[in-house]
Amino acid sequence: MITGNDGTRKDHDPTTGHPGRAPRDHGANSAGSGADGGTGADADSVELDFLTHSGEPVRFAARFHADLRTPGAAPLLARPVTLGEGWRVLQYRLPLGAQSDPAAYSALERQVSAGVAMERRYGSERYGEVFTRMVGFDLEASEPFVLYRVPDGEPIARRQGMLTVEEQGKVIAQLVLAVHLLEEVGLVHRAITPYTVRWDGTHVRLAEPGAALRADEPREAYGAAPWASPEQREGTGRADSRDDLWSVAQLVYFLLSGRQGPGSGPPADLGEFRRLAALHQGGAFAPRADQRPAAGELMRLLNVPDPLAHAPGGPDVLSRARAEFDVQRAKKRQETGRDDPPAELAEDRTYYESPPPRRTLRSWLTGTAPVPPPRPAEEAPRPAQPLRRPTLCPHCLLPVSFDQSRLVTLDSKKVAKPLDLSAERRPMHYQDALRQAYQACPHAPAGAPHYLPVPYLNSGEPLTIALVGSSAAGKTHLLAAMLGEIEQGGLEPYGLKCLPLNPDTHREFLQERVQRLHRGKVLESTGHASFAHFTDGLLVTGADGTRPVVFFDLAGEDLAQNGEVTSFLMGVGAFIFVLDPLRALRLPSLDPVRARTRLQQRDLGDEAFTTVLNRIPRLGSYIEAPAAVALNKSDLIRFDPSADRWLSRALPAELDEETLRAESRDAYAFVAHHGSPAWLKPFDDCARCTLHFVAATGAQERGDVYPHGVRPRRVLAPLLSIFAMCGLLPGAELREVGT
Repeated sequence: MITGNDGTRKDHDPTTGHPGRAPRDHGANSAGSGADGGTGADADSVELDFLTHSGEPVRFAARFHADLRTPGAAPLLARPVTLGEGWRVLQYRLPLGAQSDPAAYSALERQVSAGVAMERRYGSERYGEVFTRMVGFDLEASEPFVLYRVPDGEPIARRQGMLTVEEQGKVIAQLVLAVHLLEEVGLVHRAITPYTVRWDGTHVRLAEPGAALRADEPREAYGAAPWASPEQREGTGRADSRDDLWSVAQLVYFLLSGRQGPGSGPPADLGEFRRLAALHQGGAFAPRADQRPAAGELMRLLNVPDPLAHAPGGPDVLSRARAEFDVQRAKKRQETGRDDPPAELAEDRTYYESPPPRRTLRSWLTGTAPVPPPRPAEEAPRPAQPLRRPTLCPHCLLPVSFDQSRLVTLDSKKVAKPLDLSAERRPMHYQDALRQAYQACPHAPAGAPHYLPVPYLNSGEPLTIALVGSSAAGKTHLLAAMLGEIEQGGLEPYGLKCLPLNPDTHREFLQERVQRLHRGKVLESTGHASFAHFTDGLLVTGADGTRPVVFFDLAGEDLAQNGEVTSFLMGVGAFIFVLDPLRALRLPSLDPVRARTRLQQRDLGDEAFTTVLNRIPRLGSYIEAPAAVALNKSDLIRFDPSADRWLSRALPAELDEETLRAESRDAYAFVAHHGSPAWLKPFDDCARCTLHFVAATGAQERGDVYPHGVRPRRVLAPLLSIFAMCGLLPGAELREVGT
């Protein structure tokens, strides 16, 4: 039985009911362990909490049974579970002993994502029965798990040589249909074999999507010949739905011929099997994916009706919000002059064309024409030299330049000691000392000095970036995750090299923030500050030179006040607005997390956003400083199709405007549909602004730890957009980012 919030009994199948959920306990009676502790013995009934594919929380009385031998599922363990009064399901769980491997959790999460995508698209359709159906999941349990309906039938390998002609036709048609349905939701199953596909006499049923990849993801080596395609076995190229067509062709050949195919191309005796003619002629046995047909084309060759041909893909609930994004973007472009035609590179010049010279007697006699006077030579336009703006102190916003007489060093307690390099004659030692030195700002009051790293003053035009958002929005975790990715070379694919702005400050930030986060520890909230010191800085070198980049991370309470501590915001070069979905979105699936974290949804937006946006100088109606909105904690909504489209994929190795605009459009629409317009104020107020789905930790905390570790996702996307808008990522394909 399952009970909803209103106290009424609900349908025993959570995929059809809409029950409520009580607060979850991840202890001994949690979803992952049960009373038997995973020992394999049958257990007394315990309460089991999980989420359905639609995000609905449910609770069942459950009895766990003995573990099954499922070698192909390792490191997951499988066991039957009886829910309620006799509903038998199959649970795959990640045991505690396997959780030290981050890849194991990611694989389970990827499996759940695939199952959710299939249930949301085909759960109410009859033809969805070609898949093993998901019941629910809980990725935050002490032993994360996913539940499936127990599939009917037996492995189709047992029917080798025993299928009737009619059954052969059904098997082929339904397998190709299954691949077509997977293709429609962007999935590649990768595990279609005679031993994983089941047959109940009427329908085939694919196994759980434990090995599924997103189409166009880099292939990972998986499977064995002949069932896996050559490219899939080698792990080369990108995953393609036509990989599954190879598996289907090999499976059907095995069933009809009684033997395995060669694994490298078409079997030599295909002509002996009439049922294989369409697969053979259509190219399903071709060794390369790009030589095989799409599943829809193969269905036409097989004369199999396509159920998707006349079935709409379901309403797009975000269509209106996406249209709002387009309107607002067009309005901003028009009002900021971005839609005006580009100015000519050089002025048009009009030359006086003198009449042709008169022909002389000699020219008439010799037949030669007179030589016209030379046309005035055009001067090549000189490239405009960029104007170097004076370097401003990021704290007091006054000009400051390098002054060797004001050099100091800072000890571990940030106490300044004068540094005299006038006698240093060794160039390399001199440069190394400057790299670690600070300079006292000449404009600071004597009683409250502040200091700037010397590379900030002599390494190109600085870029200051402020993270803005309420307390507990995840600003500190996001900055730590960003710098952690950079430390691992995350910017190098984009042609950027990074060094610390100051080695000691950077090392301190790595030790106290980044390494602690990577160990699965929750970071302390940023405390109240009486002066806005930047948190860390980098020297970022690209094709056009080196620029200092410094990051400010202040407490949300400080940002929400118009105090002296935030006066530096008027000179900040770019902003990352960190949006908290727990406060912004009205999604019921977030209510349990809100209850646990004591955060409340509100429609008035983020106070820190509003205060900062009202304080930043504007040119006309818009703020000129580039901005990015990071929809942080997106792992909480990662199975929504709009978020899943981005979170399930790594950042592309090459950025382009269209991709960044598409993500901004989806993120804007998602927030607009599930929240209030106040949360989109940064996009409305900033002339150039992008929006991104990011997850600083990719996990939920329990106390002061993340039990399953952290998995940052797409955390560099906002920073790369800022870099593109500020010219650190040059290229014609990025000139219009954020507009």
